[in-house]
Amino acid sequence: MKILGIESSCDETAVSVVEDGRHVLSNMVVSQIEEHKLYGGVVPEIASRRHCESIVNVTDLALSEAGVALSEIDAVAVTYAPGLIGALLVGVNFAKGLALAAGKPLIPVHHIRGHIAANYLAYPELKPPFLCMVMSGGHSHIVWVKSYTEFEIIGRTRDDAVGEAYDKAARALGFSYPGGVQMDKAAKEGDPSHYHLPKPRVEGCPYDFSFSGLKTAVLNLINNSRQKGETVVINDVAAAFQATVCDLIADRLMRAAKERKADKIVLAGGVSANSGIRERMQKECREAGMKLYMPPLCYCGDNAAMIASQGYFEFLNAAKAGMNLNGTASLPITDEKFDRI
Repeated sequence: MKILGIESSCDETAVSVVEDGRHVLSNMVVSQIEEHKLYGGVVPEIASRRHCESIVNVTDLALSEAGVALSEIDAVAVTYAPGLIGALLVGVNFAKGLALAAGKPLIPVHHIRGHIAANYLAYPELKPPFLCMVMSGGHSHIVWVKSYTEFEIIGRTRDDAVGEAYDKAARALGFSYPGGVQMDKAAKEGDPSHYHLPKPRVEGCPYDFSFSGLKTAVLNLINNSRQKGETVVINDVAAAFQATVCDLIADRLMRAAKERKADKIVLAGGVSANSGIRERMQKECREAGMKLYMPPLCYCGDNAAMIASQGYFEFLNAAKAGMNLNGTASLPITDEKFDRI
């Protein structure tokens, strides 16, 4: 079964063709990052307009690269939430029109479910259940993946997502957008013990995160040092920040894994590309005798292959439930709990 996936939740216009949820036939991504660098972050209106300009060509390229015609596609999957509303509307409305014109079913896919599914593309043997840490610019969640379409959120951030905290701390240190990648590089050159940063906890919620206080601590450290006429060692601040983030994630994720008796831990989302987090979780899982799955760097960020992959499993689940998926039927959006993240 071949699924055409469409992703436009932020500043990447992406289209992919994936067969049977695991085999990537094409994965085209057009990034707007160089334009948004001018403004220090993603400008929603610009992102939406660029999606409008790119989506038709990117779709043609994806079909051509896959060597299939639109008539050979079995269904169209598209990210419906969460994300920038204008950017999402471009992808969703294009997918609706494409599915209707081609007479294909339309599959709405939750963006975070897609990030989790990115690992299915790299690891054919990976199957639920498993524990997953989803971390990106807008999300930080510990998710118990019961099946390909059943999820339980057991921990989440109460304020800033880890990617957002990285970018804001990076800006305070003078790094340009996107700052998370530069923070990661600087941390490798720094001494994490030079500065002490707090490790916020949420009382009564052992698996929840709070990254806002950590970000504020970096801002206060910089301001206090400058007021005293002291030099801020940027690499050391970056190293201390990254070490603290690694401690917070490892602590909560490993405790959750032990409680759920999980033998598989999965990382997902843009921040799963962070070298410090990857190295720390490799060490933790090795010592605990658990199997760790991390997406290749090409599947960490937003892409349409992950949407097509999850769309395949959503399609199978709907078919199993007895839905008529012939023609231009659209799968319902039913998982309200997951919609709120």
